[in-house]
Amino acid sequence: MMKRMFAAVGTAVFAGLATLAQTATNAAPTALKVVETTPEAAQTGAVAKTVEATSDWLVSFTNFVDMVDGWVWGVPLIASILVTGLLLTCILRFIHLFNLKRAFQYMFHQEVDPGVNGEVSQFGALCTALSATIGTGNIVGVATAIGTGGPGALFWMEVAAFFGMATKYAEGLLAVKYREVAPDGRVLGGPFYYIEKGLGRKWKPLAVAFAAFGALAGIMGIGTITQIHGITSAVQRFFDPNFNPADMATGLQLFGTTYSVPVVVAGLIVTACVGLVVIGGLQRIAKVSTVIVPFMAIFYVVIIAFLLLGNLSKVTAALELIVRAAFNPSAFTGGMVGTIFIAMQKGIARGIFSNEAGLGSAPIAAAAAKTNEPTRQGLVCMTGTFIDTIVICTMTGLAIVVTGAWEPSLGLKGVDITIEAFSRGLAFLGPQADFIASFFLMTALTFFAFTTILGWDYYSEKCLEYLVGPKRTGLVKVYRLLYVLVVFIGPYLTVSVVWGIADTFNGLMAFPNLVALVLLSPVVWKTTKDYFDRLKKGEIKD
Repeated sequence: MMKRMFAAVGTAVFAGLATLAQTATNAAPTALKVVETTPEAAQTGAVAKTVEATSDWLVSFTNFVDMVDGWVWGVPLIASILVTGLLLTCILRFIHLFNLKRAFQYMFHQEVDPGVNGEVSQFGALCTALSATIGTGNIVGVATAIGTGGPGALFWMEVAAFFGMATKYAEGLLAVKYREVAPDGRVLGGPFYYIEKGLGRKWKPLAVAFAAFGALAGIMGIGTITQIHGITSAVQRFFDPNFNPADMATGLQLFGTTYSVPVVVAGLIVTACVGLVVIGGLQRIAKVSTVIVPFMAIFYVVIIAFLLLGNLSKVTAALELIVRAAFNPSAFTGGMVGTIFIAMQKGIARGIFSNEAGLGSAPIAAAAAKTNEPTRQGLVCMTGTFIDTIVICTMTGLAIVVTGAWEPSLGLKGVDITIEAFSRGLAFLGPQADFIASFFLMTALTFFAFTTILGWDYYSEKCLEYLVGPKRTGLVKVYRLLYVLVVFIGPYLTVSVVWGIADTFNGLMAFPNLVALVLLSPVVWKTTKDYFDRLKKGEIKD
């Protein structure tokens, strides 16, 4: 019964997404007027009215979703995440500031205890978490924040990341402390477990809410549609930038719409690769992530470092501009970009969205780490925020500010700001600078988005597993196939409402998680103190 029900729900979700996409394709932007009086014309008029009504409904629903998304990702959530990070930073006495070196050491030095629990290495767990956090937000999100809030937004992004490291530490610690090991050896952990086991059974509805939001966020767009669409868009921008959907001779007909050949080919290749990886479960996801994540992160950082070295004389002035603009953005933009509130909001929001500190996603991967010490995994987990935001996002933002690609007078938005930054920054390479910039960003976006697809598959599977029970592995496998199917149709779903729904579910995950982090903060402090006391006495070794 459960399998049939789950299959029916999955089919309904898939069909609904396809219907929305087709509706958006067929809906006319303006009303169609009937000017003939023949029966055929009357029938045409009826169809037109239906299309118009459908279009109006879709517009209204999209506006509603945007309103809800704006509220979820508004000041209350941003403030809650920031305050929680500040609270944990104070309680833990700036643990992330004084133990960052130790955290990186733990990342590569596995515990030697033969009785250690877990499925993957601590490095593998970190790479799985980073695979989901290092994504298009590191390229497009940073550009959007600076383009809207000015260079000062980058400063506030760093502030969010600094306090977010304490949040990530607490999440990783609690994930290991309250995890469970199934009879088959699989590790079960994440916010839903530390909510239920740490706060008590009466808090289980909060855990269920988190798991439901997580499962829906994964399959409804955060891990599927938005990512595959980002990949195919980047591929088309590079291989076929002048593609015209109205020219059927240069594209392929699918679902009643013409798509460029690079989009279709890229979509099929990515879907096949995703299927080959996720069908293997956590072990294969972690194995692939430990190869791709370090490679893509180092590759990206090296290229930006090369860009900054080529513009070294401008770096000091750019850093000064970022700090000064954080508190008075209009003085540097002529009033064209934001206020201090906008700079803070965009910077903090984008920082949180990129590193996911407080959202509760990373501890799902952290729980699977091979360690018996929650504090060790907490320290390793917090390096994810450091790598994602303080390193990668900072370098992206610095490249944008150094080159002046953010300036409002250029009229650029999103990824176009980043493309302009790399084109300007690599200009010393000569006429090939534009080609190199486009190729590099296409490659980076492809790798970043692909790994995000893998990471969120694991997250959403674990959320579903908590909802249906660890014994119903068949339902998880069905969900896995449905996830791959949604990735397959992702390039052809262009309805903005899908993005809004996914974004909303992603944000809703934070509320149950933040409640647990605040209420369990005494446990976090006690566990941390106990570990360092034992370390000082020589009872355990680094």
